[in-house]
Amino acid sequence: MNYFVLVGILIVVAGFALRLNPLLVVTVAAIATGLIAGKPLLAVVAAFGKAFNDSRIVTIIYILLPVIGLLERYGLQQRARTLIGGMRRATAGRLLVAYLLFRQVFASLGLTSVAGHAQTVRPLVAPMAEAAAEKQDPDIDEAGRERVKAMAAATDNVGNFFGEDIFLAVGSILLIVSFLGQNGIRVEPLQLSVYAIPTAVLAFLIHGARLLWMDKRLSSPGRGGGPAKPVEGAHLSAAPESGPLHQPAADGRVAAGSGSRHAPGVPTRLHPPPRSGEDQR
Repeated sequence: MNYFVLVGILIVVAGFALRLNPLLVVTVAAIATGLIAGKPLLAVVAAFGKAFNDSRIVTIIYILLPVIGLLERYGLQQRARTLIGGMRRATAGRLLVAYLLFRQVFASLGLTSVAGHAQTVRPLVAPMAEAAAEKQDPDIDEAGRERVKAMAAATDNVGNFFGEDIFLAVGSILLIVSFLGQNGIRVEPLQLSVYAIPTAVLAFLIHGARLLWMDKRLSSPGRGGGPAKPVEGAHLSAAPESGPLHQPAADGRVAAGSGSRHAPGVPTRLHPPPRSGEDQR
């Protein structure tokens, strides 16, 4: 058995470890694997072309990217923020729970491309969740905003990942059926889909609880990412509201003066100057 064809795996690991361009790393690894396996260069390139032609439907998303960019240029995110800002009872957690349900239901029907990071999260869901978070915590800082955006992206991942396994003809189900069949285990796609339903329900409940916990943190002063709100009526004072001011007398000792509050530059507690050598004796 020729183990040198596994060099492609080492190339992928090394390329990712060095943080090189992923597309370039995978392409070089595939070409190296084909050449080591004894395939001519033209055959390797032809395999690339055949794979692209067979899965060209995957690249249809690239057509939508310029459209989404044009909509963002003309204020799509601003309109989304304005829309959610006009809803009184809307919160970041409730909005993301609703999007999680939407994502899971449509993914379970095989409509995984109806939403996604490029189509919905970046231009719509994340700005709307951020606007709702600003309503809950007006003093939210940049770190808090980034946490809300991260939860929006995670919501899309959870909904799509655990929802698509319920669909019979999704690639992951067919891959599992094919792999088990090669090892002598015969299962039907419907069986795998049925067993994926409890997992999807638990994923919805667990991530939904995380989103509602984020809501609670945003609604609590000082816990949503912004600074703590000062207590009403509280103030700091270096001197009592009324009483004499202690001012130094002409001989250097402390004398009582008149006044009602601490004056700038005057210490609140003065001690007599140290005695000279004669006074100490």
